[in-house]
Amino acid sequence: MISLASVSNTVSEVESDGLGEIDNLDRQLHQRFQNKFLVHPSLTRLIVSFQANKTRPIYRWYKYKEAFSASLIEYLLQQYKITQGKVLDPFAGSGTMLFAAREAGIDADGIELLPIGQQIINAKKLLDSEFNLENFDRIKDWSKLHVWKQCEQKKDLPELRITKGAYSEITINAIEQYLAACKGENNKVQAVLNFVLLCVLESISYTRKDGQYLRWDYRSGRGQSKKLFNKGEILEFDNAIANKISEIIDDLLPSTQQIELFPIKNSQGQIHLYEGSCLEIMPRLANSVYDAIITSPPYCNRYDYTRTYALELALLGISEKELINLRQEMLSCTVENRPKDLLTINSDWKTALNIADSQNLLQAILKYLDNQKAKGALNNNGIPRMIRGYFYEMACVIQECFRVLKPGALLFMVNDNVRYAGASISVDMILSDFAEQLGFVIENILVLPSDKGNSSQQMGNHGRDPLRKCVYVWKKP
Repeated sequence: MISLASVSNTVSEVESDGLGEIDNLDRQLHQRFQNKFLVHPSLTRLIVSFQANKTRPIYRWYKYKEAFSASLIEYLLQQYKITQGKVLDPFAGSGTMLFAAREAGIDADGIELLPIGQQIINAKKLLDSEFNLENFDRIKDWSKLHVWKQCEQKKDLPELRITKGAYSEITINAIEQYLAACKGENNKVQAVLNFVLLCVLESISYTRKDGQYLRWDYRSGRGQSKKLFNKGEILEFDNAIANKISEIIDDLLPSTQQIELFPIKNSQGQIHLYEGSCLEIMPRLANSVYDAIITSPPYCNRYDYTRTYALELALLGISEKELINLRQEMLSCTVENRPKDLLTINSDWKTALNIADSQNLLQAILKYLDNQKAKGALNNNGIPRMIRGYFYEMACVIQECFRVLKPGALLFMVNDNVRYAGASISVDMILSDFAEQLGFVIENILVLPSDKGNSSQQMGNHGRDPLRKCVYVWKKP
């Protein structure tokens, strides 16, 4: 029989552990924001992720899994009556927001750190506005005639340690022939052909992008766990390239009948891409210039894009040292991120950092995670440092967003809540609290109707409590 005293001791142990304090502070914050939460039936996981882009012309060319859909951008622009001016995405990724805004006749600026995102955006811009019919005819030849197979030379395929063994020998030979053959084309055709190769890399490899890492098919003979992973069909190189070129041509060159039906093209906005970290670039932007910000920062979920996009980064010639530097420059969302000296980047961020210092729920979470680390209870000791870095850096980003928006302008942010060591972290409410203290009015926190469950790792220990996925809507008064 269990005594009341032992039950009482168990409860007090949990509370002293910090989870009780986190729950209480979370409830208080939820009470403050409860009239801002709005479950929004239109915001499905399909529309708030890459899924809705899979069959959509142009957006489907490269499978950028972390992107939101063009449909989401169109919905927000229409719903909130944003019809002109200039918008910003500080975490541009593959440029979904930029191109969707452009199609709506709105100018769009983007900031992107990863070379793969930069390459996708620049290739789409090139195809959209600078590629002429002669260039299209040339890439048609590549698709029909398999031009690379006629090339007797080869250009070495760049590799990183984490990409070795990603392709069969036959595929490596084909890639190296293709790279050599590309050099015989003009700069624009060459750029598009290199982009085509980036688009098919995963499908012709033994790997699959899987959140925090690349997952290896059993046929690679590499990194085998107890349970063999089979990614399914691995595409043959020649067909993968030819089909991707055909897809691009079909999306961009309408038939004669379509040209006759739709002779007038709507006026389109301009796209400008800043290459680098938004923490470095945003402080250089002018005050009050944007009519909206629509973005989705990296989630605080340990996903390391320098690993998941390693095949593409290797092909782009990123060295081992440059890969490490990229990982550190990213917003802190991996356990390897070291603390950034934020005040050295911008001394004006004292305001944001003081707000983070005084956010009770965040500080309770950090204290709890530090205690868990001291007890050896975390599966990675870098978690507390990552969480701290993520929120402090996001506070600085939010301060910059407020500064660069025009009065009356809106900020939309897609983000996920997370859980570590049993502590649910309400990213939505903590960041909204930061935003409010920095001057924003919290219009709404739009909640997806179906909540996301725990990771499988967390589920075993802490059950399947759902985690909110939201779109935040903040307004600059």
